[in-house]
Amino acid sequence: MPVSSPSGTKLWQRRTTNAQLAIWLAWLVATTIVVLSWQVISDRTMWMFVEDAHIQAGDLMSRMVPPRWSYIDRLWQPLWDTLNIATLGTMIAIVFGVPLAFLAARNTTPSRLLVRPVALFIIVASRSINSLIWALLLVSIIGPGVLAGIFAIAFRSVGFIGKLLYEALEEIDDGAVEAIQATGATRPQVIAYAMVPQVTPAFAGISVFRWDINIRESTVLGLVGAGGIGLQLEASISQLAWREASVIFLVILATVLASEWLSARIRHAII
Repeated sequence: MPVSSPSGTKLWQRRTTNAQLAIWLAWLVATTIVVLSWQVISDRTMWMFVEDAHIQAGDLMSRMVPPRWSYIDRLWQPLWDTLNIATLGTMIAIVFGVPLAFLAARNTTPSRLLVRPVALFIIVASRSINSLIWALLLVSIIGPGVLAGIFAIAFRSVGFIGKLLYEALEEIDDGAVEAIQATGATRPQVIAYAMVPQVTPAFAGISVFRWDINIRESTVLGLVGAGGIGLQLEASISQLAWREASVIFLVILATVLASEWLSARIRHAII
């Protein structure tokens, strides 16, 4: 924006004086918030423990090596349970998440005033609660075990799949929809032949991506009694069996890396 100098010569500046003052004011507010937040954190931190944290970490690491590899024979069944929790939980989430997405999308919902708000509320409620909290609730309701883990993963994933899929539905090309409608097709036929083919690649990518996330989340559900390899981890930590815990950490790391590689290959093949 051009501004005039006192001598009458126009000088070009990126921002006006008011805009520059507003930016400095925003930085001042942000800095104040950071300082106050750090003060609250500092007041609630026991610094005597932090001061020797590096010594404690080094001591803990020394107890974790070498890993007790003979313990790995007891991890195959919990690892299999973990994979089942992630896979079955994802499948249940797909069963409920797909129709929920069609009910939530503006261009497919049967009612924008009644049905869509309800569908959006379910999606938000599902996404607002972490799978670990779902697991805590379900363990209290149906007891500890793999079943609680499966439903915890499913309840958490429904909102994820529903949200991403309904957003994909709302972004489809309207030209294909209008072309199908011009042939006299019914509403279900329009959805089946004009909308579904357009979101199928996105749906496949979302499902595989969510399964990949669920593999990681299901490894810790056992910490609250929801089955899987987390149960073994919790038991090893409680008994201070750090060499066994290091084996579990390595198995979890290998599982996550394998699922990451597999999901990337599947997404690359589909999309």
